[in-house]
Amino acid sequence: MNILILQGSPRANGSTAWMAEECKKAAEAAGHNVILVNVARKKIAGCLACEYCHTKGNGACIQQDDMQELYPLMNEADVLVLAAPIYYFTLCAQIQAPIQRMYCVNNPAKVKKMALLMSSYSPGVYDGATAEYRDICHYWNAEDCGIITAKNDEQKTDAIKQKIVDLVANI
Repeated sequence: MNILILQGSPRANGSTAWMAEECKKAAEAAGHNVILVNVARKKIAGCLACEYCHTKGNGACIQQDDMQELYPLMNEADVLVLAAPIYYFTLCAQIQAPIQRMYCVNNPAKVKKMALLMSSYSPGVYDGATAEYRDICHYWNAEDCGIITAKNDEQKTDAIKQKIVDLVANI
């Protein structure tokens, strides 16, 4: 399967980046084709709600930014993994931008499965992000393959690494 991991943390060596890398390693070891993109390092603007995509654009966004690199990757992915730090109760802005920009095509063409990896300093801050993720799965008609959270004392541990390996085994 083609797996696309969108990693949304601006911290290159942070816990979310570590989780995304561990997911990539486990998926590659299982024989999947994996592309990991650090969307925090991309210049992706929010949707303008201009409706160009649904009128003159025939499904293409008028904005010419780094999202142009992601559209083909998202449209070829069978599995989409979102890796997001939780700063304030919901998916970070760096993950939100590419999700919102899928408005122009409605949903990724081949994505049938999704997973969510989240890290935060605090426990109990994942409900908003989890609800949004599940709504996206439902709207895109994608199977929820699992959610892994890691608060500060769980980050970069063997226990979280094993959860990621187990999640990938169920994809």
